[in-house]
Amino acid sequence: MNEEYTGVLKQEGDWWIGWIEEVPGVNCQERTREELIESLKVTLREALEFNRQDALSAAGRDFQEIKIAL
Repeated sequence: MNEEYTGVLKQEGDWWIGWIEEVPGVNCQERTREELIESLKVTLREALEFNRQDALSAAGRDFQEIKIAL
């Protein structure tokens, strides 16, 4: 699956901070831009997997999964 998300990066003093526009709650802070990008990737993967598991749990039994493209 080749998905892309938009990172918003900003340097504040000695720190780099960043967010993923499309997924609320995915934000990180690191000392370097490169570390920030890697942290955002890891945090985004974890958030997507957590949201997936949460949705499947909420659905219970006898549900359908479909792909939705924009």
